[in-house]
Amino acid sequence: MVREFVFNLKKKNEIFNGESHWKAPSNIALIKYWGKKSNQIPINPSLSFALKNCYTQTKVSFVQSDNSNLDFDFFFEGNKKKSFENKLKKYFKNIIIYCSYLSKFKLKIESSNSFPHSSGIASSASSYCALSLCIMDIEKKIDPSIDNQRFLRKASFLARLGSGSACRSTKGSYSIWGKSNVFPMASDLFSIEYPEKVNEIFNTLCDTILIVDKQKKKFSSTDGHMLMQNHPFSIARISQAKDNLLLIKNALELGDLKLFIKVVESEALSLHSMMMTSDPQFILMKPNTLKIIDQIWEYRKKTKSNVCFTLDAGANVHLIYPQEEFDSIQKFINLKLLIFCESGKFINDKIGIGPLKL
Repeated sequence: MVREFVFNLKKKNEIFNGESHWKAPSNIALIKYWGKKSNQIPINPSLSFALKNCYTQTKVSFVQSDNSNLDFDFFFEGNKKKSFENKLKKYFKNIIIYCSYLSKFKLKIESSNSFPHSSGIASSASSYCALSLCIMDIEKKIDPSIDNQRFLRKASFLARLGSGSACRSTKGSYSIWGKSNVFPMASDLFSIEYPEKVNEIFNTLCDTILIVDKQKKKFSSTDGHMLMQNHPFSIARISQAKDNLLLIKNALELGDLKLFIKVVESEALSLHSMMMTSDPQFILMKPNTLKIIDQIWEYRKKTKSNVCFTLDAGANVHLIYPQEEFDSIQKFINLKLLIFCESGKFINDKIGIGPLKL
């Protein structure tokens, strides 16, 4: 239990019903989080940026209930989803000690995504972030004295208890989660906004997501994280992530695109190599994922472009590149990469500014 985040207000506003509506972004990690200890504590620090067009919208309606136990109904894209209820029950069980007021309400949770669910675009990150922000809205109605810093910090803390990477979606632009010597102010419990200087070229990055496979993953990220506990390369991976965090800090400050590309692609391939060398082994990439990577390398060699790729826990490929290359990269996608995308589907996105209350 983390006492800092336990709700303990003797004098509070009495509320009987209401609603909250938030839009929260997905995020794409540049330094990857893979592997966790108990209570969603990461084994290594991570760094990500928020997306603009890939988001979850969640509306929570609440009404006071005579039932002493938390009760809720969950609707995803207009349909009641029993299949999600066990995950949400586990989430509420994890956070109820910090949000005891929730036991007084019946909740109706309505959620929708702007992108495919469970396909490696961090849908759990945006979903749990949006839900946690709605919960904090309820808390703020009860305790109006909560300031913005505490609101966002606790929202990040709560989101982490649903999905680790979700804690990074509470911040705009770049976000860091996990203790390290590179950023001593960072925490394992919640994310912080990137505290250092960022060269302007990295403030306008584009991210085009190539949808290689929009089906639900056959092996969940949760299961994959647990396999790092006894992974033969876990110590080396933790060391690599910390070293890469320092390198990308330097790249972001200096505007060093070559170093940025080197680190980002190394992190993506290391993430998936951990999956392929775990016990049991599993592969989330598809043949077309590798074909796209090969095309990117060939294109970059021929054109001297500053495009690079990263992968989340799935088959889809994120093309990350400076805004000034948008037109040329769109041509490259249509000429060389579209054939490898499921139904020719891709999403043009860019670095975002974080969540928005609706």
